[in-house]
Amino acid sequence: KMEQDLREIKVGFIGAGKMAHGIAQGILLSGKVSPGNVMVSAPSLNNLGKFKDCGVRTTHCNTEVVQVSQVLFLAVKPHVIPSVLQEVSAVVTPQHIIVSVAAGVTIATLEGLLPTGSMVLRLMPNLPCVVQEGALLFCRGSRAGPGEAGLLRGLLSSCGLVEEGPEAFIDIHTGLSGSGVAYVYMLAEAMAEGAVKMGMPSALANRIAAQTVLGAGRLLRDSGQHPAQLRADVCTPGGTTIFGLHALERGGLRAAAMGAVEAATERARELGGK
Repeated sequence: KMEQDLREIKVGFIGAGKMAHGIAQGILLSGKVSPGNVMVSAPSLNNLGKFKDCGVRTTHCNTEVVQVSQVLFLAVKPHVIPSVLQEVSAVVTPQHIIVSVAAGVTIATLEGLLPTGSMVLRLMPNLPCVVQEGALLFCRGSRAGPGEAGLLRGLLSSCGLVEEGPEAFIDIHTGLSGSGVAYVYMLAEAMAEGAVKMGMPSALANRIAAQTVLGAGRLLRDSGQHPAQLRADVCTPGGTTIFGLHALERGGLRAAAMGAVEAATERARELGGK
């Protein structure tokens, strides 16, 4: 029944940036939702071309997207949310499932801006949704029940890992995973530069660094083991890895990574005015 529901469901996006594209790509790559059942709006043509290339319908009218959609993703900048919801509220019905991906905008704020009784969920995805390897966390508003949560899970399952948690976890997830992909890219870049320093060509070093990150991530996810155990498995007494790890500890990698998650989480909370 869920597969049937997904095949028939109409999905809309207000906002056509990278996050909207990542989610849309993940949904479409699964084959569960046809491109013809997806519509996206944006004020300019700048980002709409890549959606048209996927066969998705596009418009400049936010209200039109709401009117033809059952599940509506709000994928605009946080400061734009009040004006967008003021614009579309007249056509939002109790049957709409509103999913916000705006960092820092709380469920209470969204429900206060929408008509009474609106079904709202808050979602924080990350960029790897575009290759179906995202990490997504959502929470439910006061009217969204298990059915809406299950529908959202089914819709997004092809985007990667989908978890539900309390709203307090959303900003933490932003700091850990939403922003965290950039931390991983910085580490991969630094590792490749280290290899270049030691004499390896840059292109080769970057390919190997990318595969190292991919392989390590898949092993961590699929093995179910704690990162510390996998790290210990790589170390041999007096070997190369323990010398490298010592250098990372001297450089403060662990404290810097923890600090990065904390700083990004606090910034997400600031964006929400908390």
